[in-house]
Amino acid sequence: MATTVTSEPARPGYRQLLRTPGAWTFLLPGFAARLPFAMLIISIVLLVQHTTDSYGLAGAVSAVTGVSMALFAPLSGTYADRFGQRAVLVPVVLAHTASVVTLTALAWFDAPVWALFVAAVPTGATVPQIGPMVRARWGTKLHGSPLMTTAAAFESVTDELTFVLGPLIATALCTSVHPAAGLLTEAGLTLIGGLLFAARRSTQPVPTRAAARPGATASRAGTAHPSALRVPGVRVLAIAFVGIGTVFGGLQVSLAAYTESIGEPGLTGVIYGVFAAGNMIAGTVCGAVAWKSAPHHRLVIGYLALAITASGLWAAQSPVLLAGLGLLVGMSIAPGLVTGYTLVEQLVAPTARTEAFTLLTGAVALGQAAAVTLAGQLEDRAWEGAGFLVPLAGTTLALLVLVTLRNRLAPPTDERGAARGVGHRVPVSVD
Repeated sequence: MATTVTSEPARPGYRQLLRTPGAWTFLLPGFAARLPFAMLIISIVLLVQHTTDSYGLAGAVSAVTGVSMALFAPLSGTYADRFGQRAVLVPVVLAHTASVVTLTALAWFDAPVWALFVAAVPTGATVPQIGPMVRARWGTKLHGSPLMTTAAAFESVTDELTFVLGPLIATALCTSVHPAAGLLTEAGLTLIGGLLFAARRSTQPVPTRAAARPGATASRAGTAHPSALRVPGVRVLAIAFVGIGTVFGGLQVSLAAYTESIGEPGLTGVIYGVFAAGNMIAGTVCGAVAWKSAPHHRLVIGYLALAITASGLWAAQSPVLLAGLGLLVGMSIAPGLVTGYTLVEQLVAPTARTEAFTLLTGAVALGQAAAVTLAGQLEDRAWEGAGFLVPLAGTTLALLVLVTLRNRLAPPTDERGAARGVGHRVPVSVD
């Protein structure tokens, strides 16, 4: 049964958040299961580039993986909302493990290019949506609590911790052990971590199919399962998250090309880790601040900072300068991610939140896929460092849309929104 956390006299913060009953039972296996995703794209890029000697092809294969994930992630979230997370996770984890092993074998044994693209489709389609599922579990535990903002920040920090460790681990394995070691490790960690997370059934949200009234199907249970896509604010957030994805994808390919050009391929994971560390630090701060401004206003301001900082990446001429700019870009991404996920809790009914979270995760993957493709082509065909123009273009275009449609992100004030318990959140401080 869902646990509702009520307001307490104690000051809400990270310490109180982590004392939520049952939280650690899904946090630890959830971290182990989401780490492999941070290794996936960079491992594909490094392996395919090694076997084909083309960043353009490596980026294209990675892009197919990302697009496939973006298309299938919302479906995974919808089914998780309806039938339960475990019912979706177990077959998805098994299928993803098999798909990654297949793609690795095809790349290493010089299979035709078309076979790599075919194998990339199920690899992306079966990426387990652990992050959105963890966020949905927090929503079940903290429904109606001001700790939801802290939980959103905590999850952003956790995501970025995986993106500090994931690329470092993948790059070290691919460059020091074997070019295929990154992907094979990703498959093994997904299998173990995903099954452990799926086994924690007591903390998963109640499936809407089980909650529907007798005789009603999941799709006909009235408003039991409204689609998150029907919420205008979610569609705006998705565009903003596509722009964030262009930063992730553009940096991964462009950093790999840059570090190889200077004869230091091992620096890819280090510089990308600095970028992710900036995101992690800023995410921690976002959860510690007692915000007084509305979330949709903070999102626009944070996104403006992201577009400005991303504009300087293409001009960096040294690893130190590139790492410094990457740190600033990472610190600018966190406010957008934290605020965006917080807005989901305000805009979307509980029965569709996993779907909404997976839509945003898929949007990041879609932006990442497009950026990997474009950056790879630019690195192959244009000047060195041209791939860094992709994050600039992606964030600028998304910012224009965000500014134009920002009013759609305001929480609903009608009776339906009030019935969901949606409204202004109490400012959150940190212990």
